[in-house]
Amino acid sequence: MEAHGRVFKYGDNVDTDVIIPARYLNSFDAKELASHAMVDIDPTFVERVQPGDIIVARKNFGCGSSREHAPLALKTAGVSVVIADSFARIFYRNSINIGFAIMECPEAAEVISDGDEVKVDFDTGVITDITTGQTFKAQPFPPFMQNLIKMGGLVNYVNKKKEN
Repeated sequence: MEAHGRVFKYGDNVDTDVIIPARYLNSFDAKELASHAMVDIDPTFVERVQPGDIIVARKNFGCGSSREHAPLALKTAGVSVVIADSFARIFYRNSINIGFAIMECPEAAEVISDGDEVKVDFDTGVITDITTGQTFKAQPFPPFMQNLIKMGGLVNYVNKKKEN
């Protein structure tokens, strides 16, 4: 399993209220939420993001409230993976629950630039900045996490297990 896309780069402490501002939480529709993703930090994000694109950020990505809306908005907007120096634990857990790929890799978060083209191999954990030719090594996804992502999250995973 892999991701391949253009990078949107952000700094430290990108909180959930920036990822999906509270004023848009009156909807549970994922597409509606996605249409407002990152609007307060990057007003043109939604217009520019393409399926498969990648967010690279620094420390403590997803800090703030515990809303699952934040990773859902990014996933639905087309983001294939977030690579960061570190994640807020609740964002990390919510991402896993909805089958949204996230990877901690401080070296990649430091070096990869906005607009770079990046490929991520979830099986090996290798992150390749195609633009610069540099490679980085993150912890590969265990098979269980890869299955969660493929199935669209924990609820779909559990329901599929019940069917078998």
